Amino acid sequence: MSNAPDLFVVGGGLAGSEAAWQAAQKGLYVHLYEMRPGISTGAHQTPDLAELVCSNSFGSNLPDRASGVLKDELRRLGSMLLECAEATALPAGSALAVDRGGFSRLVSERITSHPRIEVHRQEVTAIPRSPAIIASGPLTSENLSKAIAELTGEEHLHFYDAIAPIVTLESINKEVAFRASRYGKGEQDAGDYINCPFTPAEYESFVEALISAERIPLRDFEREVEAGVKAGVHRFFEGCLPIEILARRGREALAFGPLRPVGLTDPHQAKRPYAVVQLRQDNLAASLYNLVGFQTNLTFPEQRRVLRMIPGLEKAEFMRYGQMHRNTFIAAPRVLLPTLQFRGRADLFFAGQLTGVEGYMGNIASGLLAGWNAARLLQGQAPVTLPVTTMLGALCHYITHADLADYQPMKANFGILPPLVIDQLMGKPPHFGGKRERAKAYAERARLDLAQFLGSISR
Repeated sequence: MSNAPDLFVVGGGLAGSEAAWQAAQKGLYVHLYEMRPGISTGAHQTPDLAELVCSNSFGSNLPDRASGVLKDELRRLGSMLLECAEATALPAGSALAVDRGGFSRLVSERITSHPRIEVHRQEVTAIPRSPAIIASGPLTSENLSKAIAELTGEEHLHFYDAIAPIVTLESINKEVAFRASRYGKGEQDAGDYINCPFTPAEYESFVEALISAERIPLRDFEREVEAGVKAGVHRFFEGCLPIEILARRGREALAFGPLRPVGLTDPHQAKRPYAVVQLRQDNLAASLYNLVGFQTNLTFPEQRRVLRMIPGLEKAEFMRYGQMHRNTFIAAPRVLLPTLQFRGRADLFFAGQLTGVEGYMGNIASGLLAGWNAARLLQGQAPVTLPVTTMLGALCHYITHADLADYQPMKANFGILPPLVIDQLMGKPPHFGGKRERAKAYAERARLDLAQFLGSISR
């Protein structure tokens, strides 16, 4: 490895790992910096690159789902992390779920064995003066956060995120819980999910316990980042609300949200449950399962008490408790271009959740684009902006054009894509027979436009 790298990449998470790989594959010498394990984030548990700290699901694989469209784009763009995810996939119906340990180990092996990537296990406390990609993630260290704030001249935006508990398979009561995927979609006849069904009375008792349960007080550093936010008002990312916060929105909020029973039949009762908690396989050995959508900030004793009220989890053995942590993202609409370049410095890029892109696949995708564009810039080519009709192009357009007054991290979704066709006279989008038909049209347009774009830059 050259002592003078072409590119610094700060952060060894999903975005940083993908960015380093893409830049190296295009001929750059890359120094990748990751502060773990020397400095812990409080959420990570291993020293591995690309460790998954929340769910082990990368979202739907279906081609007419937004997440499926983004995966299709990343396959054609040559995403290394998506290859690793598919190589360590677990049964999860139509979703892509992975063995979290196997996935991060595979990514680490590929990164550390690349002849043009050198990994440094140390904290970066200042913005590199040389060409760089900052992908330090939502748990960026305090020192680097200050350096980014000084660079951008803008206040960071903050929200609170939470992770779900994990229980052992053997501690789940199989006489109550049952295996099934919604509407029978799954690789196994029995279904890829374990379901814990509620009666109306059990559901009411559970919701009441959630609402009244004791929560973990905010840490001092989390209070500090609330500067500018009204006293007593905490900001949560809507896509990852703690279960107890959601329960406070109304008695039926959970039954119509993460506990919705649609598409499921309890074989013990031969009918649909009133509500249901789904558990998804979390490791390759199928010995651990995570509670889907059950991010929480309850104290650990309260988690043991309240979550054991879920039918089938009366004797649950918890291998990981839920936790809430601070996530940080920059004011991307003011400081970034759709190429993910910093507006004040062409050779500085940002990627990952720090930019306001949300979800594993979005983080990976932004890292891929930053890696591509850094390589193009340093090799004398113009950085590229993807068509806004593609899912990745639409995500990058959103984070760089959104209204900061109500700016929240954004996952891949069809709502950020431009309308399919506008009637010049009526100003209305075309009529479709249903939601899925419209989604297929969006997906087909994205596929064609990406193919045309790739053809144009290869010439």
